[in-house]
Amino acid sequence: MHVTENSETAGTVQTVGTGVGTARITWYRGGEKARLVLAVGHGAGGGIEACDLRALAAELPAHGVTVALVEQPWRVAGKKLAPAPKTLDAGWRGLWPALTAPGLPVVAGGRSAGARVACRTAAELGAHAVLALGFPLHPPGRPEKSRAGELLGAGVPTLVVQGGNDPFGRPEEFPPEFRHGTTRGPYRLVEVPYGDHGFAVPKRAPIDREGALAILTDGVLEWVPSLG
Repeated sequence: MHVTENSETAGTVQTVGTGVGTARITWYRGGEKARLVLAVGHGAGGGIEACDLRALAAELPAHGVTVALVEQPWRVAGKKLAPAPKTLDAGWRGLWPALTAPGLPVVAGGRSAGARVACRTAAELGAHAVLALGFPLHPPGRPEKSRAGELLGAGVPTLVVQGGNDPFGRPEEFPPEFRHGTTRGPYRLVEVPYGDHGFAVPKRAPIDREGALAILTDGVLEWVPSLG
């Protein structure tokens, strides 16, 4: 594994060689009191510039959580289309040693396709927990094509943050373990009212973009202490 590192004002950027290409991690350090690393990957249609990932990176380090924003090799290479799931999983596995290098428990996470990667590999890699942002429970309009098995198969405490109007799965469509476990237990779900797959809300909604992102970050911060 080849690792190089340089600093930018946005965070510390680390490149990591994997078996499927070069990945990139942007670190937002939680300081000496950091108690865990939250590693979050992007979706199939965008990168770490996604508003939810940026909100976590801006808010959580002040609360003792180091945030690592992960860019998959295909994205670093400038490709427009994500590869097959097995290739995404291989990239995640390849950079996992860099994520564990600080010696802290690692919460595996991601948005959309990145959340699926985190769920599929959590038990194998020894993730402390999983954070799923906008989990694509099914393709839009195809509820019969459920991916609930991936979500429940993570094998570790799992928090889902889901937009109330997400066409890839509204909160009420999730398995009962999540719908009835929003405040306790290994499965929790935080709803961002009116939010779509990217947590955008309509102009006429009673909350704005900042309010939607605050619900997301507050939900994660309330969940973190339960992880021990």
